Amino acid sequence: MENDNVFDVLAALERLPDTADTMLVDEYFVDKPTASARIFRIYRELPLHYHTECDEHLYVLSGRGTFHLDGEEFEARPGLLLHFEKTKVHGFPRIGEHPLVVLSVDVPRRRPDDVVFVDPSQGDAGTFMARNAPEPPR
Repeated sequence: MENDNVFDVLAALERLPDTADTMLVDEYFVDKPTASARIFRIYRELPLHYHTECDEHLYVLSGRGTFHLDGEEFEARPGLLLHFEKTKVHGFPRIGEHPLVVLSVDVPRRRPDDVVFVDPSQGDAGTFMARNAPEPPR
């Protein structure tokens, strides 16, 4: 069913691993300079952070948790759409029900390493997303 324009989001959700060493694992559907669309699973608390290059739109597909946006907290649950502009501080300080998976649309495309943690000791691009994690030594 999948081609360059049609994607089975629920099938992709099933392909995400049950565990990860990083905070997120994602799978892209669209990856262009003008926009990206992907799903990602959040495996543990996602500390406060922001992105410098894009506006982000998150649609919660499964799971529940607490979403922090610019000083306020909201219940993240299936069906909730979250929108925030670049540099808006956000995060998921608590996960109440796994798997917490969201559909993300970034305009323009967000580079996988475009993540700035409010407290740099809480993470970096390599601990944030599996695709950025360093390769283990062979």
